Formats: sequence, C-alpha cells, structure tokens
Amino acid sequence: MSRYRLKFLLQEFDLRGPEMVLGRSPDCHITIEDPLVSRRHAKIVMADRPMVVDLESRNGVSVNGERIRGSRPLEDGDRIRIGTQELVFYVVTRTKREARTTGFMTVCNACGTPYPEQSAQCPHCGAPRRDDDTISGLLVEPRRSWTFQLLGEVIERAIATGRAVEADRILRRAAREVDERLAAGERLAGDEVTAITRFAVRLAQLPDGASEWLHWALNVHRHQALFPSPEVLDHLEELDLDALPDAANAIADFARWVDKERDTLRPPPDVERIERLQRISRPPS
Repeated sequence: MSRYRLKFLLQEFDLRGPEMVLGRSPDCHITIEDPLVSRRHAKIVMADRPMVVDLESRNGVSVNGERIRGSRPLEDGDRIRIGTQELVFYVVTRTKREARTTGFMTVCNACGTPYPEQSAQCPHCGAPRRDDDTISGLLVEPRRSWTFQLLGEVIERAIATGRAVEADRILRRAAREVDERLAAGERLAGDEVTAITRFAVRLAQLPDGASEWLHWALNVHRHQALFPSPEVLDHLEELDLDALPDAANAIADFARWVDKERDTLRPPPDVERIERLQRISRPPS
C-alpha cells in the first residue's frame, strides 16, 4: 500500500489521517516560519487521490510553478510552494523507517502524526503529549539546518513587507541557537556566522533597530576569532551611527581588538579590509 510524504528542506513528514494542515500557526500539523505564509495556509487531503487545497491564503499556493485555484490533485514529485518555501510531495511505495522531526516538532505516540512541540495535545487525534513523543536523529538533521537555510530569505521578506517585528522575533530564536552552540564550545563555519550576523546588522540599520543586534554580531565574531566578511562590512558601512547609542564605540572597540588579534583571525584579513574596518570605526566628523 502506498504512503505519502512531504519533504521540507531536510525534514520529512509522513502524511496521515484524512488531512494535514500547513501554515504559520503552531496549531497546524506542519508549522512553517515565513511571514508570507498564512496562519492556516493550505492542507493536504489524503483521499483516494491526494490533493492540496488552498485555505484562502493571502499569497496563494503553487504546484510545479503554477498557481492553483481551490484545490489540485497531487502526483509523485510535485513541488508545492507556499510563501517563499517549497515542499516536495512524494509517494512511498516500500517500507521505510518512520521519519520523525526534531527541534520544533514532536510525533504523536498514539497516531504518529507530527505536530509542533508547543502544543499540549495532538491536533489530529487529541491525544495528550507525552515526554517520549519527541524522537531525534532519524531522517532529519538538527534545527540548525533550518536556521541557516531559511534565515536570509525569510528575514529579507519580512523586512521588505514591513514586518520588522516578525523579522526580529525570527532572528532572536536563531540567535538563541547560535548562543547555545557557542556555549557548548562548537566552532561555526564562516558562512554560518556571515549568514546570521549580517542580518543582525541589517536589523540594527532599520529606523527602529536596536543597537543590541550590532553588539551581538560583533561578539559572535570575537568568540569565533573571525574577521567580518565583505557582506557584513557592507552593512556596517550603512549604519547611521548617530542613531544607534554606543554603536560607534562598539565598532571602534572591535577594530582595536582586530588590530591586536589579526594574526589569529580566520581568514587572515588583508590590509585593505582592515583599513576599511578602521574607516568604518572612525567616521568623518
């Protein structure tokens, strides 16, 4: 008997029951953090022929690049796009190990349906959550994969649509994960540091931005002995230092640290980039 699954980045979800709802709400069967996704955006109906149904979402549903109206039957390999995210529907024709999610999802012990770990009970069958419901390390990777793959696009979309508060909230959750990894002694890849810190500085640029994001971004670089990438330097140059309390002092202090530790930094910064950072730290009066 065929079974159906939905693949979202590195996560795989078994599609069970009469239907599974996708959306931004933590009460959905599959929760997707994206400001362009409605709280209840779409659902997958498992009838004789599975189909995707648009739940009158704000930004619609596309299948294989084509906007649907109402509903559309699904075939193996169909690519479903909601908001900025793409999910792949496929048919499982042989027995595999159950795909269970980690991080923000848990799996109901009673019916096997994945749902957000914040919920007190399974939204499909109503069974109360048990401590042994969450199982990790099978077919998915830790939630840091989600963080660094989705962070940029989601935050940029949130900022572009005037949802700076939502962008701030998403980045705070990602920043907590980074802080936990650093506290555990983990060494982050340079592109991971660039991905998250350039958006931290980007948020500090906004009219209502907080200078705490600038301090946090610079501290991550210190902790990892990293010199800022060209992308991060670009955002530092765009900061209105007069509008951010202590920002100029923070950058100047960071520049002094770089000058002292330059021989230990990775990648070794060239003279041109060091001079660029120094110019940023000493803006013309």
